[in-house]
Amino acid sequence: MSEYDVVIIGGGAAGLSAALVLARARRRVAVIDAGAPRNAPAAHMHGFLSRDGLAPQDLLAIGRTEVESYGGRLIDGRVTGIEPDTGTGFHVSLAGGVPLRARRLLIATGLRDELPDLPGVRERWGRDLLHCPYCHGYEVRDQPVAVLGGTPDAVAHAHLIRQWSADLILFPHTDTLTADQRHQLTARAIGVVDGPVRRLVVTDDRLTGVELQDGRVIPRVAVFVRPVFVPENDLLLTLGCAVDDRGWVVTDATGRTTTPGVWVAGNAANPRAQVITAAGEGSTAAIAINADLVDDDLRNATHDHPINL
Repeated sequence: MSEYDVVIIGGGAAGLSAALVLARARRRVAVIDAGAPRNAPAAHMHGFLSRDGLAPQDLLAIGRTEVESYGGRLIDGRVTGIEPDTGTGFHVSLAGGVPLRARRLLIATGLRDELPDLPGVRERWGRDLLHCPYCHGYEVRDQPVAVLGGTPDAVAHAHLIRQWSADLILFPHTDTLTADQRHQLTARAIGVVDGPVRRLVVTDDRLTGVELQDGRVIPRVAVFVRPVFVPENDLLLTLGCAVDDRGWVVTDATGRTTTPGVWVAGNAANPRAQVITAAGEGSTAAIAINADLVDDDLRNATHDHPINL
């Protein structure tokens, strides 16, 4: 069984950032990555200082090279189970791989987006069906765009998107707007087209409109939607980490969970974290983990070398 100071599960921005810090701190680090990053459909990422416009996969490739250059180990695979051993260590089982032992764990498995079940939605996700205006709003500025309802906070999302384009329509879809909501939307010149949506219209691999159940097609070049965020926290739950009333794991400011020896970083605990935020959270967690290991090293050293009176 291979032994590591820290095993990191999840090789996105949070996990790789943590691995880089820990490897540079001369810790034995392994990163296990299942190879399904949340932002894989996006051609570019934005808002990451010095990396604006870089393809997400290119960022990960750079990060993996950096981690390996300091001796970190990258394992492409899937974790099938984690069992605590004596103290605060863990045994990590892999599908078809040799088990690992870790003194500490960092879970950076991210989240999944639950989207409306409409034709075209999944296919266009991350391309011209968008969520984050800070990531993609500038690229569709001043163009005919829309917000698709039927998900939480769609009206609030429309008010946010409004600052990127004056040609904005909200499709409530299955939602029912209140009189006050309609008044506010009208006041900000946000159009409302009522009625259930049938599909997104795609022409030549490009979104061109939104079709309603009654056959109307409203031309649009991009549609924003606020999905339901679901944390990928099965491993955290298995480890007994406490969650709040919304199902998100409870942590301190460094990402330490309520289970000794377990930290979390990125979208697995913070649904609002962008790539740059997740990377920062990974760095913060890594520094806290290293400090915890130093305390452990001190306890072990003093135990092995008792005071001679």
